[in-house]
Amino acid sequence: MPFGRRRNRIDRSLRERGVPPEPQQRLRDVPPTTGPWDEADAPDDGVTRIDLGAIRLPALPGMDLRVELNPQQKVIGATLRHGGSLLQVAAFAAPRMAGIWDDVRAELARSASGQGASLREVEGPFGIELVGTVLAAPPAQPGQPAQQPVRRPARFLGVDGPRWFLRGLLSGSPAADAQATAEAVALETAFRGIVVVRGSEPMPVREPLELALPPAAAAQLAAQQAAQQAAQQAARQAAQQAARQPRPPAGDGGASPA
Repeated sequence: MPFGRRRNRIDRSLRERGVPPEPQQRLRDVPPTTGPWDEADAPDDGVTRIDLGAIRLPALPGMDLRVELNPQQKVIGATLRHGGSLLQVAAFAAPRMAGIWDDVRAELARSASGQGASLREVEGPFGIELVGTVLAAPPAQPGQPAQQPVRRPARFLGVDGPRWFLRGLLSGSPAADAQATAEAVALETAFRGIVVVRGSEPMPVREPLELALPPAAAAQLAAQQAAQQAAQQAARQAAQQAARQPRPPAGDGGASPA
């Protein structure tokens, strides 16, 4: 008797007796990687990583981390600085069965072209990437008006992971000297060492994965906000108290007699 037919008969007999079938395990069809990493495949490499919730960034020598906060003090972006070069990173939800980098790449190229910049596809260390220029406004200086956007060299990196997509924007000095090249290589190493924590909850495709400050940084920010609120409250109370003070009678404005 063929094995398959016998197996089907056994399964049917077990179902009739109320025995549940064996669970079917489906392995993730994800190609091997050398980074960036999914949480399930995070390497035991001894590298210290900064926990930002959905993204764990390597803490490498010579790099500074800057996070962007919205008015509600929620983290909406993370940037690594190395010398004169920057690496902005963001992670998004992606479909279970397909990646989104091909579509995102085409949209970025169209957007850059519409703004007067240009991006072209090249093969990079993480697969196909976009290289060219983007328009970016220089950092605002205190007391100075906002400056006009300028053209800056840029590279868009993209990696499709299991149910997530990681995007990096690498930008820096227009000079293609040895220092700029070394900075770019160092930031590539940081990008490769990122660990993405997707979570198991369902999310709309392209929705940003939630970022958060490390506990120590969050406590420091909360203390700063509390101090600012206390100072503002004290200033309001002082102004109210001053307003309740009786004012001296106003003079008639005439000249004193000689």
